[in-house]
Amino acid sequence: MSRQLLRNPSTLQRAATAVVTSGLPHLEHSSGRICQLQQQCKLPSSVAIRRWKSLLHNNNSAQKPATAATATTASTTATTATATRRCSQAEALNARGSHSPFNAPVRNMSTASNEKVLSMGNINANYKAMEYAVRGPIVIRAGEIEKELLKGVQKPFDRVIRANIGDCHAMGQKPLTYLRQLMALTMEPRLLNSPEYPDDIKKRACDLLAACSGGSMGSYTDSAGLEFVRRQVAAFLEKRDNGVPADYQNIYLTGGASPGIKSILALLNCPVGGLPPGIMVPIPQYPLYSATITELGMCRVDYFLDEARCWGLDRKELQRAYEESKKKCSPRVLVVINPGNPTGQVLTRENIVEIIKFAYENKLVILADEVYQANVYDKNSKFYSFKQVMNEMGGPHRQQELVSFLSVSKGYLGECGARGGYMEVLNLCPEVKAVLTKSITAQLCSTTAGQVAISALVNPPTPGEPSYELFEKEKSEVLNALKERAELVYKTLSSFEGYTVNPVQGAMYVFPKIEIPPKAVEAAKAKNMLPDVFYAFELLETTGICIVPGSGFGQLPGTYHFRSTILPQTNVLKEMMEKFRVFHAEFMKKYK
Repeated sequence: MSRQLLRNPSTLQRAATAVVTSGLPHLEHSSGRICQLQQQCKLPSSVAIRRWKSLLHNNNSAQKPATAATATTASTTATTATATRRCSQAEALNARGSHSPFNAPVRNMSTASNEKVLSMGNINANYKAMEYAVRGPIVIRAGEIEKELLKGVQKPFDRVIRANIGDCHAMGQKPLTYLRQLMALTMEPRLLNSPEYPDDIKKRACDLLAACSGGSMGSYTDSAGLEFVRRQVAAFLEKRDNGVPADYQNIYLTGGASPGIKSILALLNCPVGGLPPGIMVPIPQYPLYSATITELGMCRVDYFLDEARCWGLDRKELQRAYEESKKKCSPRVLVVINPGNPTGQVLTRENIVEIIKFAYENKLVILADEVYQANVYDKNSKFYSFKQVMNEMGGPHRQQELVSFLSVSKGYLGECGARGGYMEVLNLCPEVKAVLTKSITAQLCSTTAGQVAISALVNPPTPGEPSYELFEKEKSEVLNALKERAELVYKTLSSFEGYTVNPVQGAMYVFPKIEIPPKAVEAAKAKNMLPDVFYAFELLETTGICIVPGSGFGQLPGTYHFRSTILPQTNVLKEMMEKFRVFHAEFMKKYK
């Protein structure tokens, strides 16, 4: 019988299945007990087959004729050794929890094998705590609604308008011809033979390729970026800052501004005097800072911008925040966003002077986030770089430690996906700068596509070159359209009941204050939501407009805001403002 089972796989399969499905022979045969054991054992049939084969093979060996005992001593020894090995193998299997089907323990074998190494209890707590509002729950819900619309689910709207993030091209902005031609030629040099590309773009492409190892954009660059492009950045800065010298060795090309900001914060992540490092950030602030500070386990020090003064910065408020923070941390960094995100203000030169004085007197490193420097719409506003003002102040303030940032994601290019940016590091201790360079070296280099985009930003066509007129036309169209939308959004929202709106002086956002009726506040509490989050979700579900609640950026206690971009194309923005108007009127009628 045993040999028949071994020779007949189908018979053996049925026998194995019987073991798996019918319980164990020596157990009581009550149906409840058997079902319980079946659930606990759940042995795969392949495992049962293997164990049946082992069992039947041993039975056959035991049933051999007694004449086998007269075999040679060598044969006996070999058989004994084989049996010993089998015994050892069986013991090893039992030690690993792989048992014979006749003595399987009563336990769920799948639980241990499916247990994950990583769990919420053994990962970095800072990662769990960090939040990034512009891609938070409301944005996730907006994505779900878009999928529902594609499936034919009926909504009171036919599309989602994403006004939550500064993604220019996603909102319909067209790429500039000059930049795209330069990227095409550097990525596919064979196009250099095409008559469709202007000679000035071809020359720029050849210069960039000559700066690359092997003449290819597919090669690594220096960790700080191509020296050729860094020298272009230095020339751009000198022109921007009215002749203030710039050294290319202080410039690092980065994958957008964000990696540069994170690398500097990580560099400064060191306790001082037994206290964690403190990072002073403006409130409202861009969530990159709060998320990175949380990720690194640092201490966020909030200073509030003055909404009544068009989100201006007050020296007394800086000092208050600084002094109070010293109880829990050691303040090391002052973050300034100019033009502002999410507030859209442009700092006056007087404001910048006060900030530099404050930072110098309190031994703080300034991080100047200046990625919106080309986005100034208000005729009474002007962008001043911190570097230029610092140098014009003269004296010891010229030695102020400063890191400034720029990106191709904003301005008039809007190339968010290209991931091109740079940071200029000034007045750092040489040894500290060497450590920064070492840490950046470990990241290899930023993308060559991003470095080409930075080259295009800082070295645009000049008068007399073939590409100049088209470049100026497209650039002006982008900036004029943004200015028009900034005025449209300001005027429309200012007419809403309970809204207080500052003019959009620059950047790409509006950040109005809204009065939410007590009845709506109670409705938000019932849903375990903050009032501004409740308002934003109601807006999304009713109109398809996706905005970001002010609580994601920080706001004075007891006040409510939201951030919306001004990036939708003008016809879409007008539609959005009309939907917004109708929604808000109904919201106030319902909850007032």
